[in-house]
Amino acid sequence: MQNAKPVLLVEDDIVNAMAVRRVFSDLRVPKPVVHSENGEEALKYLRDGSNGRPELILLDLNMPGMNGIEFLRIIKGDSVLRSIPVVMLTTSDDERDIAECFDLNVAGYVIKPLDGELFVETLETVARYWCRSELPDIQAPEGRYDSSENAEEAVISFRK
Repeated sequence: MQNAKPVLLVEDDIVNAMAVRRVFSDLRVPKPVVHSENGEEALKYLRDGSNGRPELILLDLNMPGMNGIEFLRIIKGDSVLRSIPVVMLTTSDDERDIAECFDLNVAGYVIKPLDGELFVETLETVARYWCRSELPDIQAPEGRYDSSENAEEAVISFRK
């Protein structure tokens, strides 16, 4: 699994994060799950050249600090990061949220069921789908990002 590209989970709820890890483990998904608790932390992870480029980002919408849509705007505006598929994994069924996420080119929008068993089934469906999906092998250039902002500057400009 050392050469497997990770899945980046951006989720502030620790119980949901544990469920994702458990489902990936139970299904023997050969991809490590890297967990970030918010958009700021995830952006720092993505911009750190020593971390593996994720094959997929599972992104919660409602998080403290930088929320999912704000995070999505930043990575989809970056020529190096924009090609990483993002699946929203959220409790929001608001049509405006759904439309805005698809306007920002998400690969999918999955509403998390509140029922624990249905949530696990939903995660299993997402995991199985992405394990069977063919993705291009896009490598990020070492230490090169389109935006002039580094992770900390992006967070600072977001807060202004």
